[in-house]
Amino acid sequence: MDLVANLYLGLETALSPINLAYCLLGVFVGTLIGVLPGIGALAAISMLFPFTYHLEPTTALIMLAGIYYGTAYGGSTASILLNIPGTTSSAVTCLDGYPMAQQGRAGVALAMTAIASFFGGVFGILVLSVFTPVVASWALSFGSADYFALMVLGLVAASTVSDGSPIKGLAMVVLGMLVATIGMDPQSGTARFTFGSLSLLDGISIGALAMGLFGVAEIITSVRSSSNDSIKARDVSLRSLMPTRDDWRRFWMPALRASTIGSFFGALPGTGPTVAAFVSYGVEKRVATDPSRFGKGAVEGVVAPEAANNAADQTAFIPTLSLGVPGSATMALMIGAMMVHGIHPGPNLVTDHPDLFWGLVMSFWVGNLMLVVLNLPLIGLWVRLLTVPYKMLYPAILVMVCIGAYSVHFKAFDVMVVLGFGILGYAMRIFSMPAAPLLLGFVLGPMIEQHFRRAMVLARGDFTAIIGRPISGTVLVITLLILVLSIYASMRRRPADPAAPPAPHIEDED
Repeated sequence: MDLVANLYLGLETALSPINLAYCLLGVFVGTLIGVLPGIGALAAISMLFPFTYHLEPTTALIMLAGIYYGTAYGGSTASILLNIPGTTSSAVTCLDGYPMAQQGRAGVALAMTAIASFFGGVFGILVLSVFTPVVASWALSFGSADYFALMVLGLVAASTVSDGSPIKGLAMVVLGMLVATIGMDPQSGTARFTFGSLSLLDGISIGALAMGLFGVAEIITSVRSSSNDSIKARDVSLRSLMPTRDDWRRFWMPALRASTIGSFFGALPGTGPTVAAFVSYGVEKRVATDPSRFGKGAVEGVVAPEAANNAADQTAFIPTLSLGVPGSATMALMIGAMMVHGIHPGPNLVTDHPDLFWGLVMSFWVGNLMLVVLNLPLIGLWVRLLTVPYKMLYPAILVMVCIGAYSVHFKAFDVMVVLGFGILGYAMRIFSMPAAPLLLGFVLGPMIEQHFRRAMVLARGDFTAIIGRPISGTVLVITLLILVLSIYASMRRRPADPAAPPAPHIEDED
């Protein structure tokens, strides 16, 4: 009965006119950003983050979450029509989506991706609704030492499990934690790393850092490397969206398997929708009676990755909301949004702010339904949007970034911070330094410091007491194993020829 009452409370919150309006705005912007190749959810949320400061916490999170899972829907459009993934998690959709478009079945591919995305999203929401309160109630017994160990695990896993050098990832984590120490010490009130600047006493704004590091850097990179003046729209009629009976027969089991895989990987730090999409595609190819169909327009090759990445998008909120430990940079921004409004994610969130938690959960149902209604009729609009030249699109986005940065505190200093981190983010891309771990370190750094100090006070300065606790000790050992294995695997992946160029690194934006 408690679950039913909570779901009713959440539905009442999600269906309020203001929350409905911002949910629609979020999923629309998310779809639009997903359609445009190269921008991604993280850059979009970073650019719109300051506009949420003036909203209610629940409304702000509903809009940001809508942008997050909305990009997964829109990302498949460019993958299918142009063979250009709108997001990294939709890259695998190109393998069979584009061949379907070449065969004249672009409408069917787009329809199946929208329905599979809805199926995966609903599956992930059910998992989120059931397991988040369970994890939160279990986590109520955690102490500061346990939280310190869990946050260290989240940082190390998210920085080393994904592609790229784990050493670079850890270096960026440390840099993010150092940037987070700028400002007033929360315990002693001492100014740290302000260099006499009054503007730095309040620290660096997470919105300014994220907008510069991801939004401005993405704009610079895209303007220098992209040109879509020659893209021509491919007409897709509503009649062509109707799948055949054979398409439906090939839909259900791949969607169910992929949703299960996506729900599992979404809750793990450092993996997320991209890993879930590739794993689910590999599973479907392995269990298929005729694997040779894959890569040539197999419906299962479109359904599986789309269901998986949308399920992963939903279950990524489980550790974020129940433990306060983000598994990705996007989830770190969600935590940042809550902290800006004075809400600290963790096991008490479900009981202290039930309207926020259950309102957010139920908004996922509403948002996913909106996405299906939006995507199918507006496919023609998204197709024509791809023809807009970047030289017209990106200046408008840059103006919005500057307005958003200035509107928070009405200080030009914040705009300069955005510009500085934009230059830093672009330089990091040149040298293949991942930006997501820096944001994770920036968000988790103050919480790690707080819990570590508290744990050391309780242990009277004895660090072995933290290692000796069952939960924190076990988590720290797991963290050490992940770190050692990641460094070992990275060393084995190095090319034998020292003169050989390094493999290109694609950063996971989620």
